[in-house]
Amino acid sequence: MVRTVGSRGPKTMEAIRAAGLRLIRQHGYEAITLRQLGQEVGIQPGSMYNYIQSKQELLFILIRDHMVALSAEVATALEGAADPLDRLRRFIRFHVSYHIRRTDEVFIGGSELRSLEGENRTAILAMRRDYERLLVAILEDGMEAGQFKRTDPPVTAYAILAMLTGVCTWYNPAGRMGEEELIRLHQDMILGGVLV
Repeated sequence: MVRTVGSRGPKTMEAIRAAGLRLIRQHGYEAITLRQLGQEVGIQPGSMYNYIQSKQELLFILIRDHMVALSAEVATALEGAADPLDRLRRFIRFHVSYHIRRTDEVFIGGSELRSLEGENRTAILAMRRDYERLLVAILEDGMEAGQFKRTDPPVTAYAILAMLTGVCTWYNPAGRMGEEELIRLHQDMILGGVLV
């Protein structure tokens, strides 16, 4: 996304975000430069500092925005679902769908987490823990209600999240399974493992 000549503010920042996602996904965080990003967006390297102060800030913004969207959208997906089984089904549906629609954000949020430093890393890890706790709570509620097998909820949550998140690395929209089939497959596998 190249910005419109003479544009400033939100349009330029959105162009920086889009180019940052694309370049980091293609080349990796360590390999890109702010100069390269500026060329991609169509602004002078010095002008880049009007929007971001460093590559580290850009990476933090990209991963933070991904985590904010993930958290807000899962809250909407779970809205009105009181039953743990319904909540787990909805969680699986949401997670698979989100991860195949936003592959760049998900990829960078996972693979480039190692590149975040200090407070940036701490903030993102806290956001990830909050998201993980949501699934842990669903599992605990299901165990308490007698719907789910008694297991170690955090370990079970990590296993589920690893399987669901992995979808973004291999799913092909033109492949054998459509999104709905893929969601049902994951729901069946996970529910088959946790239901009493």
